[in-house]
Amino acid sequence: MERWKGRVALVSGASVGIGAAVVKELVQHGMKVVGCARSVDKIEKLAAECARSGFSGTLIPYKCDLSVEEEIINMFSAIKSSHQGVDVLINNAGLALPEPLLTGRTSSWRTMIDVNVIALSVCTREAYQSMKERNVDDGHIININSMGGHRVVHTADGHFYCSTKYAVTALTEGLRQELRDAKSHIRATCISPGLVETEFAYRLYSDKPEKAAAAYGSIKCLQAGDVASAVVYALSSPPHVQVIIFIPVL
Repeated sequence: MERWKGRVALVSGASVGIGAAVVKELVQHGMKVVGCARSVDKIEKLAAECARSGFSGTLIPYKCDLSVEEEIINMFSAIKSSHQGVDVLINNAGLALPEPLLTGRTSSWRTMIDVNVIALSVCTREAYQSMKERNVDDGHIININSMGGHRVVHTADGHFYCSTKYAVTALTEGLRQELRDAKSHIRATCISPGLVETEFAYRLYSDKPEKAAAAYGSIKCLQAGDVASAVVYALSSPPHVQVIIFIPVL
């Protein structure tokens, strides 16, 4: 991670769960991290915690609603003005809503598409353009995917969500191919964890918290730190190595 010290990473969905764990790891390794979310209160507390811990990097909270493209564009402009640009992008933001294919609400499907697919794609495009205009050829774009992006879970509430994660699988491979065709050495990584014990299921089943608790209690889940470690591994790998990571639960 030595070569990343002082360089700029953007982490979406940075306020809780996997995003917060990734932010903490990167700041600890000396990176300048812009952590974005719709609400930055928790990111501000995390920034203060990192400072108290004496981490060599810094955390800059940024409020951004990723479902609004204009806000994403403004965020990248602000990063350019204050920090030159983005060297590492961690597309972590994502959500699931319990909307089956046969009875689900169209508005909820659109919300999942907007955040899980469109926002990820817009951030990827803007990060690449930021790297390209500064002749950064060793950047890294990491998509936090899911095992649900490789197999469909046997529950109706998760079927549409899985479709968005299958899209992330395709988008990451498409990105890798386009970067190769452009003769770029910017890397594209997909990290697909199994069930991670975070706020995710509680948000999915906000009206049935016992259902989320049962899911997390049924097996020994991954922790957010496990995924953050995978991000550090991918960033630490040699520049000529492309990394795709699956983290199934035992």
